Amino acid sequence: MEIRPVGSSALLIEVDDPLAWFAALDAERAAGRLAVTDIVPGARTVLLDGVPSPASLAASLRSWPTPSFARFYGDKLAIPVVFDGPDLAAVAEMTGSSVEVLVRTLTETTLTVAFGGFAPGFAYLSGLPWTIPRRESPRPRVPAGSVALAAEYAGIYPTASPGGWQLIGHTDTALFDIDRDPPALLTPGRTVRLAVA
Repeated sequence: MEIRPVGSSALLIEVDDPLAWFAALDAERAAGRLAVTDIVPGARTVLLDGVPSPASLAASLRSWPTPSFARFYGDKLAIPVVFDGPDLAAVAEMTGSSVEVLVRTLTETTLTVAFGGFAPGFAYLSGLPWTIPRRESPRPRVPAGSVALAAEYAGIYPTASPGGWQLIGHTDTALFDIDRDPPALLTPGRTVRLAVA
């Protein structure tokens, strides 16, 4: 574990399993044993913000046992998807399967929200059985609701934006709503299943 101070009231920890650390830290915060405002997991890091004494917390974290991720948040969420994306056939070929097998594998795979980023409501879903390369040339505009794959992640574009992921389908599910609590539907630790719409 590497621990770095960020400003005067935050720590950035680099760990092998950020989601396990996020779950452990969030459980400690919920139990009242950890004073921190925000816990934000990333691909290889966890940011702790609003820390009253970063030096003291850093010393404490160094003695923590390495957690294993066993806590999931809420029921598994099924997201209806129409598998009609322009890259669907190419992705099937990349995985050495047919479109039918690709869709069946995706709908039978439990995905977990590893972290959020890129845009409000965009979640990086881990658990894919393959690694899919990004497009060589990003699209200038990807429609909102597009379901896509890149590297070891699946994702759904909450709003229209440029993007370089492989588009395999779309959903009408609202991923970000400022009037919802929390606004993001897909939060770290949530389990997700893509379902045929």
